[in-house]
Amino acid sequence: MGIGRAKEGFSVFGILNKCVTPMGRRLLRAWFLRPIIDIDVINNRLNTISFFLCCEEVMSALRETLKSVRDVPHMLKKFNSPSSSCTSSDWHTFLKCICSLLHINKIFEVGISEHLANKLQHMSIDLVEKANSSITAELDYVSNLVIGVIDVQRSKEKGYETLVKENLCDELDELRMVYEGLPDFLEQVSANENASFPFSLECRKAPLIVYVHQIGYLMCFFDEKISEALLIGLQDFEFAFSEDGEERRFYYHTQKTRELDNLLGDIYHKILDMERAIIRDLVCRVLQFLPQLTKAVNFAAELDCILSLAIVARQNNYVRPILTEDSILEIRNGRHALQEMTVDTFVPNDTKIRSAGRINIITGPNYSGKSIYIKQVALVVFLAHIGSFVPADSAVVGLTDRIFCAMGSKSMTTEQSTFMIDLHQVGTMLRHATSRSLCLLDEFGKGTLTEDGIGLLGGTISHFANYDYPPKVLLSTHLTEIFTENYLPQSEHIKCCTMSVLNPDGQASNEDIIFLYRLVPGQALLSFGVPSEVIQRAASVLEDIHSKRPVRRMICDNLAAKDKQYQDAMAKLLAFDPRKGDLNHFFEDVFPPEA
Repeated sequence: MGIGRAKEGFSVFGILNKCVTPMGRRLLRAWFLRPIIDIDVINNRLNTISFFLCCEEVMSALRETLKSVRDVPHMLKKFNSPSSSCTSSDWHTFLKCICSLLHINKIFEVGISEHLANKLQHMSIDLVEKANSSITAELDYVSNLVIGVIDVQRSKEKGYETLVKENLCDELDELRMVYEGLPDFLEQVSANENASFPFSLECRKAPLIVYVHQIGYLMCFFDEKISEALLIGLQDFEFAFSEDGEERRFYYHTQKTRELDNLLGDIYHKILDMERAIIRDLVCRVLQFLPQLTKAVNFAAELDCILSLAIVARQNNYVRPILTEDSILEIRNGRHALQEMTVDTFVPNDTKIRSAGRINIITGPNYSGKSIYIKQVALVVFLAHIGSFVPADSAVVGLTDRIFCAMGSKSMTTEQSTFMIDLHQVGTMLRHATSRSLCLLDEFGKGTLTEDGIGLLGGTISHFANYDYPPKVLLSTHLTEIFTENYLPQSEHIKCCTMSVLNPDGQASNEDIIFLYRLVPGQALLSFGVPSEVIQRAASVLEDIHSKRPVRRMICDNLAAKDKQYQDAMAKLLAFDPRKGDLNHFFEDVFPPEA
């Protein structure tokens, strides 16, 4: 079903996954991996989906709000990590997420009319109460706390990474004021230094004192490096490094730059360190409300899943299933959730399994829809147990403890053969299936000798038929010998069905048969689309092999006429006397000229 893959692609999970939050997608995946049999929980999900289908405006508003909700615990973990740095966009996302969570309550307060409130009460849905208990006033306090410390627009306005609001810390404000006025100050100091040089510099651009992060203050000369002769007269100059680019730059430590290092230091990183300390204190205070934030996010994830299932139910015309404690299954016009999207017209089918006829043997030609049918029944049962609407006109689903599958599928990395995998799956099915289980077998027994396959299939059916109350079994097969060779016991639990086809000429060999994809009572004993003489020859060869005698030569009218001609020619040849007869007349008689 596409669970656990990086790209779900065309799968049942991919179709039902309309979640707009990462937490919702994870929770929906968990629902798929762990279906439930608690009928109260299932009905609560179904009731909530039914309610949202009655108020599409509320559903649209909630989905639009949920698009801004992120994984708050994960974000706080990132904020609290010493190795990660939090940008203004991270805090903006966090604030937007908190505001969106708070807005969910406002949507319920404003969007739920008196009529809808009565409907909620009638359906015993505690949606509004759960929202109020999950999204509490503590979230508003957290939002105000962050807004009081963080200014998400400050970095954009000032041109450097700074988050903490002004007037929160006097020492920080003083450092930032010095840093922001640093270019003008350094330009003035540079002019004074240039005037005090004991020589004149013939440069295209005057030297500047610059501030380099984590290095400090340096005197920068452009285009040419100071000659060794001039450096002798500048005792305090010390070459640091050079840069190549559009213009070459040479950096030097001087007495003035050392004074600036002692006076101001690495001012930018002093600001960053001070802001990190303030933000870490903020994160520690926010983390005190982690349980409340987690509870709100979990509610948003569950709401996202319910809304996703409601959207799919409305788009694909799904209906609400009725869950019951009885081990029955009644589906009217059931459809395959994936197959109906790949064909122009999908033919739905009914399913009715009660106390009698719990073992359904389905026959029919290839491509008639047997495998699709048994899979669509399993999908309806599965979707009902995650609390989803199902693709059918109506469905009554008994609580099912397990769904066993032996569908002949094989992974490319599996070292076992398909038949060995089938044996293992059927063995597990026979050992653990109960009256509440659903068992699917598709073409079991086809991967070995025909006799062995018929025996295994007949034994499996007999094992289920011996139950006082067998599991619900859907079994498709081409081994129709189980009906003619008395492999099956007489039991009220066994019911035979076939996928109907339309044969225009009423002949088994007609190649123009039309598949109707409709399940009807009965058995399919004919082979369709294969010439009758091929079938007769296959039956003759199989009979000779079973009898352990040489396979007889295939006899048809053309071969019989040739044999008779050759026998007559041999008889005439033996009777011919070359001394008395006419040789030319003999050959004309034996091999007459063709017309």
